[in-house]
Amino acid sequence: MSHSYAHIVCGRRSKWVVAALWLVLAFGLSTLAGKLADAQDNQASSWLPASAESTKAFDQLGAFIDKDSMPALVVYERPSGLTPADLSAAKADLAAFGQTKGLVGKVVGPIPSSDGKALQTVVPMHIDPKSGWNDLPDIVKGLKSTATEGSNGMSVHVGGPVGFGADQATAFGSLDKTLLLATLGVVVLILLLTYRSPVLWVLPIVCAGAALTVAQAVIYLLAEHAGLTVNGQSYGILTVLVIGAGTDYALLLVARYREELRKHEDRHEAMALALHRSGPAILASGSTVILGMLCLLVAEMNSTKSLGPVAALGVVFSLASMLTFLPALLVIVGRWIFWPRRPDFGSAEPTESGLWAKVGNFIKVRPRPVWVVTGAALLLCALGLVKLNANGLATDETFVNTEDSVVASQVLEQHYTTNAGDPVYVLVNADKATAAVSALRSDVGVQTLGPPQVRGDRALIQAAVSGDAYSQKAFDTVHDIRRVVHGIEGSDAVVGGSSATTLDIHDASAHDNRVIIPLTLLVVMIVLAGLLRAIVAPIVLIATVVLSFAAALGLSSLVFHYVFGFGGTDQSLPLFVFVFLVALGIDYNIFLMTRVREEAQQHGTRRGALVGLAATGGVITSAGIVLAATFAVLGTIPVVAFAEIGFAVALGVLLDTIVVRAVLVTALNLDIGNKIWWPGRLSTVPDEAPVAEHLAPAAVARAHE
Repeated sequence: MSHSYAHIVCGRRSKWVVAALWLVLAFGLSTLAGKLADAQDNQASSWLPASAESTKAFDQLGAFIDKDSMPALVVYERPSGLTPADLSAAKADLAAFGQTKGLVGKVVGPIPSSDGKALQTVVPMHIDPKSGWNDLPDIVKGLKSTATEGSNGMSVHVGGPVGFGADQATAFGSLDKTLLLATLGVVVLILLLTYRSPVLWVLPIVCAGAALTVAQAVIYLLAEHAGLTVNGQSYGILTVLVIGAGTDYALLLVARYREELRKHEDRHEAMALALHRSGPAILASGSTVILGMLCLLVAEMNSTKSLGPVAALGVVFSLASMLTFLPALLVIVGRWIFWPRRPDFGSAEPTESGLWAKVGNFIKVRPRPVWVVTGAALLLCALGLVKLNANGLATDETFVNTEDSVVASQVLEQHYTTNAGDPVYVLVNADKATAAVSALRSDVGVQTLGPPQVRGDRALIQAAVSGDAYSQKAFDTVHDIRRVVHGIEGSDAVVGGSSATTLDIHDASAHDNRVIIPLTLLVVMIVLAGLLRAIVAPIVLIATVVLSFAAALGLSSLVFHYVFGFGGTDQSLPLFVFVFLVALGIDYNIFLMTRVREEAQQHGTRRGALVGLAATGGVITSAGIVLAATFAVLGTIPVVAFAEIGFAVALGVLLDTIVVRAVLVTALNLDIGNKIWWPGRLSTVPDEAPVAEHLAPAAVARAHE
């Protein structure tokens, strides 16, 4: 960054203006930021593109039924067998269900199971698209209270799309407060341990909070007026990403500022130099994350596509805050903020003889065996990918705990052959309706619920699938239904419903994995090549990041299966873990390699690698721990998909910072030497020879000195 920019941010008068602007923005936009939680759209249909078949079916449903309606399935069970009194009690509940606010259509039931042990009543409910699932917990509470009151010992559960959505809404209900407080708490604790100062941590937290407030306000305006979709997934990741990434950038800047304070008596000059030297690395790192997030814009999944700009905007404001607001505050408060370990002018720089300097000297003796063994260990971890089951999560695999909708689904699957309360919707031309019904019954073997409904030239057929609507068995049935009805010439058939929507989500996610992963790698490669002015170094660094990703996902798969007992993983897990680990993992590569490049211009690459590791090892490790801890906080949300993303990203970040960056990349730098900068000018700068592997013990000892 230019000296003029640095002097504006931390000038003797301009620093006050910069700080005041941020405070005005944060306080002025706080009201808008608070509205973002209510602007979420968590309808499953809104996650898919308009081209998806289930989306087309959803658009046509309005001619037949309220397309914003979903059924609540009130399930009664008595394992010893239902009594006449049980049936009478369930029938008595119908009148109360009929008075439920938002009821659309007719309450159906109670429908007895063939084994005489269960009953189900279908209560169709209109769901306001604006409030989405936020109204569902109260609806379910009322239905269950009514059914339980006269149950006479029967167990009562509420399932179906309404019950499932209510449990999801409850899981995400306090997301804005719980996640923010948990994330801030973890970051504050780690900053206290890192800085060993009771006050310094306040400034990064204030700046991260300001960045999050401004980002949430801008995203809210885009959601309200520009059609940007925000859901529980992107909302939660935004909080974690802004605070985690922002704190990372703060750690790097503060570390370089502390270093310059030991060399310069004037703190304004020290900050100007810190910004000039570390600013480009921070800016490049943040820009890489932003570009990586924007790669999500090519996704078919609307939920994934919308996460791109949401996350990118979060990083934009996080980056802006840490490169303007934080420097201004640090210069305003002065050196005392570092108490009790003030970096006084002329004091010794502790990194020169610290832990990472010793690690570098250890690697220097035999760099090739170090990177070979480290790489082999990471490959061994990657073998855990054989246990990765990224085929989506059935209803009973969705939540960390066993929620009521899950129990309802299990009861229905145990006692009923079909899931009549959550059908597959088949829409065909009216003159082909009879042929479609006949084909569905004979070729697929599904039951149709009543005769086709005809409106104009289109007809609606409701087909009941067996088992859980979100299971592979249901998806296979949807495949068969589509194959059969698409084969009826002139039918113009489209197939929708919960099972079809979830299947289309799976297919779109598979497409996104194939497209976005290579695109992200290409974008990151171009950024690294431009920043490091080399080709070999970016290829080496990308290879280490991919290896780190594979190792993290492999280890996570084993933990999910053998430790947590998860039934599988969400189909979007590999993509999200990849994008976050590559984009954020490259951050640490940039932090390290820009410092190595800076030192290599004066001392050669091998010496530069050791100095770079000693100078940045501590701050990179601290930054990695902060980011890992913030993503691990996602595990506080009792939804398996979030717990899996949080764990896998946290593990990957720790592997990146402690093993890959510090050991693997340093060993490769030392082994390859100045050729790592080929074809750039640095590849011709004379370099010290690597330490020979056959050195006698005395020579090895001298090499360490």
